[in-house]
Amino acid sequence: MELLNTNSRFLHDNLVLYAQRLQATLPDKLSVCYFVNSGSEANDLALRLAWQYTGHKDIITLENAYHGHVSSLIDISPYKFHQLSNVQHKQFVHVASSPDVYRGKYRADHPDPSTAYADDVKDIIHKVNQKGGKIAAFIAESLQSCGGQVVPPAGYFQKVAEHVRQAGGVFIADEVQVGFGRVGTHFWAFQLQGEDFVPDIVTMGKPIGNGHPMSCVVTTKEVAQAFMNSGMEYFNTFGGNPVSCAIGLAVLDVIEREDLQGNALRVGGHLTRLLEKQKEKHPLVGDIRGRGLFVGLELVKDRVKLTPAAAEAQEVIYKLKEDHILLSADGPHRNVLKFKPPLCFSAEDADMVVEKIDQILTELEKALGLHLPDMQAENVAAKRKLPADENGQQCRMKVVRKRASSQQGPPAPKVIKT
Repeated sequence: MELLNTNSRFLHDNLVLYAQRLQATLPDKLSVCYFVNSGSEANDLALRLAWQYTGHKDIITLENAYHGHVSSLIDISPYKFHQLSNVQHKQFVHVASSPDVYRGKYRADHPDPSTAYADDVKDIIHKVNQKGGKIAAFIAESLQSCGGQVVPPAGYFQKVAEHVRQAGGVFIADEVQVGFGRVGTHFWAFQLQGEDFVPDIVTMGKPIGNGHPMSCVVTTKEVAQAFMNSGMEYFNTFGGNPVSCAIGLAVLDVIEREDLQGNALRVGGHLTRLLEKQKEKHPLVGDIRGRGLFVGLELVKDRVKLTPAAAEAQEVIYKLKEDHILLSADGPHRNVLKFKPPLCFSAEDADMVVEKIDQILTELEKALGLHLPDMQAENVAAKRKLPADENGQQCRMKVVRKRASSQQGPPAPKVIKT
C-alpha cells in the first residue's frame, strides 16, 4: 500500500491476473468478475444483476438465512428480520424451508429429502405466479452458517435451480463464509452438490482477502451483458484496486502452496471423528454435521424431541473462553456450536479443543444429572408415551440459573427434578 494507492479507474495488470486466477477455480460458465469490498456489497450487487437480467422482482430465500447487513439484504435475511418486532417482511421476499435433515420438516429418515425440500420452493413459485409476481432469483448459502451449520441433501440445489430457471429466475450461491477450500473436498461449497450443478451467480467475501476488505461477484456473460445494457455504468472506487488484487493473488498462492484445502479435508475429518466420539459419550450432543473445517455440534436435552440446549451451549462457550478458546453458537435456537477455524488449524488444535469440550460437557451433565443410559431410557419412554415414574423414565429437569453480582462468568446449573 506504500508502493501504490489508486482506485479502480486506472488499468493495472493485477486486476486481469487476479480475475484469471479466480475464474480458473470456477466452472467455465462463470467467467465475469465484479470486484467489490465486502460480502454484503457482493450480495447486494448480485440482487441488482438478477433483477436486471430477469426483469422480475420476487426473491426466494431460506429460513434462518443471513446474506448481509445493508438494507436490501436485511430484507432477504430471516435470521435478521425475524428479530424485528411488529415489522412485516417485504412482500416480494418469500421464505422457503431450510433443507435441514436433522431438525427440519423432512429429516434423514425421509426417502427423498432433496426433492421434498425442492418441492417447497416449487410451491412458492406457483403461489407467486398465481398472485401475478415473477421470480427473479433464489439465493442460498451453499452451506447455511448462521442457520446452524446446515448441509443441504445432495441434489437439492439441482432441483431448486430447475424450478427457478423454469420460472425465469436465476440461482445465486452465497459462498461468503464457506468458499476458498474450507469444505476440503472442493474449492467451492456449491460443488458438493455435484459437477452438474453450476449457479448463475456466485458471491464471495471474508476469506478472499484473509482479513483485507475485498469481495467478488462472478457470473455468466449473459447476466453481465444484460446488466451492462441497462445503461447504468457500474463503478466501485476501491473494489478491484491493484493493492486488493495483489492481496487476493497472495491468498490464492498461500492456499495452494500450503495445501490449505487439503488441510481442511484432513483436519476437518479428524475433528469430526473426535466430535462423533463425544456424541457416543455425552447425552447433550445431538448431532455432528459439516464438511471440512465447517462443522456444527448441536446440543439437545432430548435426542428424540430435539429439545434445544441453548443455555448449555452458552455455558460451553463461556468455559472455553476461560481457556482462551473462542467459539460461538448459532442456529434458530442458538444451540449449535460452530467450528469455522482458520484453514491452518491443526490436528493438535482439534485435539485440544475437543478435550476441553469433553471436560465441560462432563461437568455440565454431572450438574444436570444427565447420563447416557438414563437418556436412552427416557427416549424409549417418550417414544412409547409412558408416564413418568420413579425408575428414571421421562424425568423432566428444569435448569435454574442465578447470578450474584460478585460472580465472574456463569454459575453451574442447579437441577430441580419435577
